[in-house]
Amino acid sequence: MACVISSTSSNSGKTLLSLLLISWLKSISKTVQTFKVGPDYLDPQQLTAVSNNACRNLDLILSGESWVKESFNHFGGLTDFSFVEGVMGLFDGIGSSTNGSTAELAKVLRLPIVLIVDARGKAASLAALIKGFKEHDKDLEIAGIVLNNVQTTRHEEILLEVLNQINIKSLGCLPSCNDLYLPTRHLGLAPVHEILDLEIKVKKWASIAKKYLDIESFKKLLSPPKSEDNKIKYFHKKESNLLYPIAIAEDEAFHFRYQETKELLENNGMPTITWKPLENKQIPNEAKGLIIPGGFPEQHAKQLSNSKVSLKSIKIFAKKFPIYAECGGMMLLGKSIFDIEGREHPMCGILPFKAKKGNLKIGYREAISKNKSPITIPGDKLIGHEFHRWEITNKNIKSDTNPLWDLKGWNIAIKNEGFCNHLIHASWIHLHWASSPNILDNWKRSVLSCT
Repeated sequence: MACVISSTSSNSGKTLLSLLLISWLKSISKTVQTFKVGPDYLDPQQLTAVSNNACRNLDLILSGESWVKESFNHFGGLTDFSFVEGVMGLFDGIGSSTNGSTAELAKVLRLPIVLIVDARGKAASLAALIKGFKEHDKDLEIAGIVLNNVQTTRHEEILLEVLNQINIKSLGCLPSCNDLYLPTRHLGLAPVHEILDLEIKVKKWASIAKKYLDIESFKKLLSPPKSEDNKIKYFHKKESNLLYPIAIAEDEAFHFRYQETKELLENNGMPTITWKPLENKQIPNEAKGLIIPGGFPEQHAKQLSNSKVSLKSIKIFAKKFPIYAECGGMMLLGKSIFDIEGREHPMCGILPFKAKKGNLKIGYREAISKNKSPITIPGDKLIGHEFHRWEITNKNIKSDTNPLWDLKGWNIAIKNEGFCNHLIHASWIHLHWASSPNILDNWKRSVLSCT
């Protein structure tokens, strides 16, 4: 019943193998449901684009075990094939623990693991590496190994002999070549809209999969879960005769969003409207709320700054309707953004800060609300995720907002973070709306109170 694609470390080829498998299935006209462990946005974009089926995040920390099981069993059972792409290395979780790791999820879902290993510079040492992963947690089943970056035919022969000596099945050997190169950016893989000639690449990937992977074994490993219940229960739905459209910023600058967010809103009387700030247009007149997700506004700071109609529209909207802004979305609401080259560009000026490049901030956070926002009331506790390289300065200047919440995380001191008032929620923290019912309830109340 399906499998988990994992690895010994980040940057070993998990997404590459996932794309090869999807491309092969596409070439034989089969449908596939993909899942991604953890709070990742960029890898799922690529899996979604190639499969033509929304990749769904499975995050035990943000969503909990029952939610993860329900999502996997429901959506995974709707297609011909299904699999899960892991995060980081197999056992990597919060801090030095395995909490939230790919290994933990594989055990929760009782799925076998396909381990992809970067073979560069390896020969007999491969045996020690694989045996260590296999014996570290004997409750896990490692179904086989895919070797990546195999340099020559001789190198392949040596590696296969090593695997045979320790009785580990090889599921394929991928060569080191330009056709298997995936471009990266400062937060991981490049966004899917930056990949040129994707359809041509998909055809090449399908051909490579057939040539270098054990296709017959993968047919069995990718079989979908058998689900007797085809209904999804976690989307609590409240009937409404009135519709309250919600605009969502969605373009090359803002695209870090979970698939379930739109579904949740639309199931609860709030149809979504795509709005593209980079196109210098007003927020749609019918919108009763605005969501600005994260993304890479720093890469598009000049164009955003020149989109005067868009910026003015946000300032006007913020006086009447609720705005939810996450990470890069929050940066748009500030005074200015310094781009990748260090040039400063004016933004909305609603919030009292400038955003410039800083040190990487990453990890799960427990957030305890201090003041009311469109999605929280004082005392609310939420789990979110922080992942950004830009930081804000001059944040102590007086404004019409209050501190949002206190954050706690692994090996960090409690800190105050975010900006809010009854119409604005702005924070570095990414939240998973679909697994936190109070978020939707509070948001809907905020929208209704303004209409």
